[in-house]
Amino acid sequence: MRSSDREAPITAVWPGKPYPRGATWDGEGVNFAVFSEHAEKVELALFDPSGRRERQRVTMKECTDHVWHCYLPEARPGQTYGYYVHGPYRPEEGHRFNPHKLLVDPYAKDFVGELRWNDALYGYTVGHRKEDLSFDRRDSAPYLPKCRVLEAAFTWGEDRRPEIPWHDMVIYELHVRGFSMLNPKVPEPLRGTYAGLGSAPSVSYLKHLGITTVELMPVHSFVNDRYLAEKGLQNYWGYNTFGFLAPVMRYSYSRKVKEFKTMVKSLHSAGIEVILDVVYNHTCEGNQLGPTLSLRGIDNAAYYMLSEENPRYYNDFTGCGNTLNLMHPRVLQMVMDSLRYWVEEMHVDGFRFDLASALARERGRVEHLGGFFDVIRQDPTLNRVKLIAEPWDLGHGGYQVGNFPLGWAEWNDRYRDGMRAYWKGDGGLIGEFATRLTGSSDLYGRSGKRPHASINFITAHDGFTLHDLVSYNDKHNEANGEDNRDGNNHNLSWNCGAEGPTDDPGINALRERQKRNMLATLLLSQGVPMLLAGDERGHTQHGNNNAYCQDNEISWIDWTPTPEREALQQFVRRLIELRCGHPTFRRRDFFEGKALLGGHLKDLLWLKPDGTEMGTEAWEHEHARCLGVYLAGAGLDDVSPHGEPLQDDDFLVLFNAHESEIAFHMPPLEGAPWTALVDTRHDTGEAPPTQHARGEHYPLQGRSLAVLTRPMHTPATPG
Repeated sequence: MRSSDREAPITAVWPGKPYPRGATWDGEGVNFAVFSEHAEKVELALFDPSGRRERQRVTMKECTDHVWHCYLPEARPGQTYGYYVHGPYRPEEGHRFNPHKLLVDPYAKDFVGELRWNDALYGYTVGHRKEDLSFDRRDSAPYLPKCRVLEAAFTWGEDRRPEIPWHDMVIYELHVRGFSMLNPKVPEPLRGTYAGLGSAPSVSYLKHLGITTVELMPVHSFVNDRYLAEKGLQNYWGYNTFGFLAPVMRYSYSRKVKEFKTMVKSLHSAGIEVILDVVYNHTCEGNQLGPTLSLRGIDNAAYYMLSEENPRYYNDFTGCGNTLNLMHPRVLQMVMDSLRYWVEEMHVDGFRFDLASALARERGRVEHLGGFFDVIRQDPTLNRVKLIAEPWDLGHGGYQVGNFPLGWAEWNDRYRDGMRAYWKGDGGLIGEFATRLTGSSDLYGRSGKRPHASINFITAHDGFTLHDLVSYNDKHNEANGEDNRDGNNHNLSWNCGAEGPTDDPGINALRERQKRNMLATLLLSQGVPMLLAGDERGHTQHGNNNAYCQDNEISWIDWTPTPEREALQQFVRRLIELRCGHPTFRRRDFFEGKALLGGHLKDLLWLKPDGTEMGTEAWEHEHARCLGVYLAGAGLDDVSPHGEPLQDDDFLVLFNAHESEIAFHMPPLEGAPWTALVDTRHDTGEAPPTQHARGEHYPLQGRSLAVLTRPMHTPATPG
């Protein structure tokens, strides 16, 4: 096409259709459709390929069911665009239309350019005495990214979802940029990108470690908060959504959407699932003093939850200034269309929903069988993918761990806190510890769920890394520029005797052992384990427990090899192999504590250090910090995918959070002697293959964990 042809204005405008939303290339032209219930006029602005210069505006004369639409037969993929929307500017009534502000399409699948903060991006005059009740007439187009029409064609070939069963999953929470940014095995131009994550060294590492599922921190387009940009910082985590269908181009080496698809295809080829951490509870436009970038200017009163007493203000259940109004059918439809797009077009395998309780709110209250969950449950695309809730928000009644509907798994912070506190050495916790270890049946069993409803984690992106959890008593967030006021003060951490780095060999050895203790506990618990990327290599953020704005070496995983890192990584790999090789550690159903066929032996037996079964009184001892659990291989009562009865070895797992060594007596159970497999007292975590007959004792070092096994003992059948 000649340059003069590209510069030619659009001459044909057809009515088009109200669906699908967004800009859709059909092979002959482009259909544009945007929802606005209260708009009086909508203009489609067309820009040059760079997005810097506006070429023309097209008035969208067609409006069907509050959807404004037109079809441009001369438009092609790569066309950049945005909207100017006219309507009432009455903030006190909830309306914030400003036709001087360019707005991005909520359904945009691609963007060109970067947001540059300027007062012109605000619908009101910044600094005016009337604040957001004032009106700003400057054009915001020079400072806003432009939407770009996408050519969606991609050769997926034989790509298939791995469809890992829930109980077989090992989740690895990672940041696309931080994971490969410092990895010398990844080609330098690809580091920190989708291509870097999909590269052979990255995929090989994940596969070798035993990861089945990667959970990507937000990859929906997001903006850098103005207050961070002015301090020279970057919104690193990405919980500030700008576009619900477009992958953030910051992570793309090629600056093309297909790079994300290629990454997914590469991970799928290795049998690894891709789950997205998604933010549908709020947007980057903030509260009434925030910028006008998209939804606020398209139809503020429809897209957001506004205060019933004073619609000038927002109902904020997220701590980010606003909350999406999923009670509105078009807003709910937008979220559902986005989710389906990522599954059908981008081939992702599921979602983890940030602050999911906010999605359930109807008229301010959390309603778990409300519209959002009903729609997902019946959707033929979404009811077949993995759905994980962060089961809380910041509003009243928002903490809902254990209460999400069937079909959903949940981040289980009760597990996190219980395991941290136990290994820290707090007393009176062995009952809580045992409940979390066996799948949290108190939270999930009563509603008919299975252990996999519990996503078990000890660390996640929000908080200390595992290394920092055992190295710091207090947070050290000075680099965030908020005088260490940000971040959680309740970390249940213990520095093992010194705050931060130390040359004391005893403290460093204890820290390594504590890391092995918690990793082993996590990977041997019932439920779905989730590792934080880098924990298997001792990644440190130097005590920063809120590194949301640290796009630098604080957050990026350090791949420099050290003996400690390599040993810990191999330990994690061995534990994952142990878990994956034995169905005892990934049961599909809860333990019942019932006697097995033909005898008194149970499928699960809790043991005191003297080898006898724990009674009610033993659970209540404040000083108790040591216990064992016998897992009977004959107690699986489960079948393989082909219907064959599952069998396994017997296992004995011993836990000692006390500082002193305890002689743990082998239980008086019939059967072969026990062989030690794992002992976290050793640097490698591998126990010498000693054998221990019933009645003998095992020297369980202070603050350590041991795993012993023997061939399955089958109870005698009654004569």
